Amino acid sequence: MFSEMIAHMRNYITLTEEEVTLLTTALEIKEVKKKEHLLKAGEVCCDNYFVLNGCFRLYLITCRGAEQTIQFGIENWWITDYMSLRAGKPSGFYLQATEDAKIVVLNKDVQEELFVKIPQLERYFRLVLERAYSAQLTRIHYIFSYTGEKQYRVMNRDFPEFVKRIPQYMLASFLGMTPEFLSRLRAKKK
Repeated sequence: MFSEMIAHMRNYITLTEEEVTLLTTALEIKEVKKKEHLLKAGEVCCDNYFVLNGCFRLYLITCRGAEQTIQFGIENWWITDYMSLRAGKPSGFYLQATEDAKIVVLNKDVQEELFVKIPQLERYFRLVLERAYSAQLTRIHYIFSYTGEKQYRVMNRDFPEFVKRIPQYMLASFLGMTPEFLSRLRAKKK
């Protein structure tokens, strides 16, 4: 059940079979329905989630009442609100499944215990966070350097399957444009 996650971890660190057993007995697998929330604004985030299959989005509600998608998480990605998770304070975000999904749940306290028992897990999560941070910096660079059209073209070029599976209004929100503008871009491509 945990084979995808263990394979992902082994891309970064070496785990013995004993460590794999220790790790997997501390984890939970959960099935999540489309549109189900793992976290809502105002709640304290206590878990980190590894996506086995499906897709999630982290979003907030703007001062104008619109949903603004900040991040997506697909297969072999970790997703959570790290600010709430680390500080133990209420989240300002929502974490929602965009399609039926299966995830591995890693509780914050359990993760801290595992860091002591399996020290190389800290290295793994550092590397994962470095990649996630780099992806966020790239996104911020695109937002401030590219037109909406160019952002869409780059995303469609680099992640075509991902672009196809995300509902248009969520993709538009992520790219900082209206669904109507995105629809015109897609029509122009044809």
